[in-house]
Parts: sequence; structure tokens; C-alpha cells
Amino acid sequence: MSLTPEQLAAANKAQLESLVALTQQTFKGFEALVELNLQAARSTLEDTAEKAKAAMGVKDAKGLLDLQASLIQPAQEKALAYGRQVADIAASTQAEVTKLAETQIQNVQAQFKTLMDDAVKNAPAGSESATAMMKTAMANASTAFESVQKAAKQAATTAEANFKTLAANAETSAKAAADAVKKTAAAATKRAS
Repeated sequence: MSLTPEQLAAANKAQLESLVALTQQTFKGFEALVELNLQAARSTLEDTAEKAKAAMGVKDAKGLLDLQASLIQPAQEKALAYGRQVADIAASTQAEVTKLAETQIQNVQAQFKTLMDDAVKNAPAGSESATAMMKTAMANASTAFESVQKAAKQAATTAEANFKTLAANAETSAKAAADAVKKTAAAATKRAS
């Protein structure tokens, strides 16, 4: 069985459309990361200017410790929020790319199945064992793909859960560090009094 020029043109068009959709989705994720980084850079610049002004107004060690204590937790919270946003963008982009890939693979499988069915219909007499072997191979390939797809989804879910755990632990550590600095500042204030 041979493919007609119309079938080849349709297949090429479908492949091009899939590539364009995949490229567009990738650029959307990239644009979101660039925008997030620009916002983070702008915020960091503004925060640095405010902190420098506040540091210039400090008159003694107690004031410096108080200033440090007031800055630690907000900085940690911003870092965690940034990490969460990056993870959200990555997860969203990955989900969309996965959806596009799954659709493309389903289309290819459907086209291959149609070609196989046509080949089986037009197979010469006595080739039943060869056609059965081809059908089995196609079913095995489909099962293998589904297993790989399921494993990839489980890996993504595990990675997301690990990130959430890591973020929660980092937040707890940041709060503990801020509390320690506040206690140190309070102790320094008592000694200075």
C-alpha cells in the first residue's frame, strides 16, 4: 500500500500545525518567566534602595539589629514566592506541552491503525499470521506508551509534591531564622539598657 500525495500533504500539514502549537506554548512559558524575572528585578531594585535608605538612618548597633530582623522574613517570603511562581509556570507549560504531545501521539496512533487496517484488508491470502503479529506488536507498543506516559505523570506529580515540601521546610526555616534574629536583637537591647 502506498500513500497518496494528498495523504502526505495532510500529514505534513498536521505535523507543521503541531510544531507551531508546541513552539507557541513553549514561548508562552518563556514569556511568563521573563516577565516574572523582570518583576523580581524591579522589586529587588526598589527593595535595595529602601533598605539602603533605612540603613543610612541607623544610629547604633541596636538599630542595625532591629533593621536586620525586620528584613529577613520578608526577603525569605519573596524568595519562596518567586520559587513557587517559577514552579507554577514550569508546571503549567509542562502540562500544556504534555497535552499537545498526547494529542499528537493519539493522532499518529490513529493514522497508523488506519494504515494497518487497510494493509490487513488488502493482505494476500495466507498472511494471517503476519497480520496477527503486526496487530500484537501495535497493541504492545500502545501499552508501552501508556506505561511510559503514566510513569511520566507520576514523576511530575512526585516532583511537584517534593517542591511543595521543600518550600514548606524553607518557609519554616526562614521563620525560625527571623525569630532568632529578633531574639538576638531583643537580647542586645536588654544588654545595652
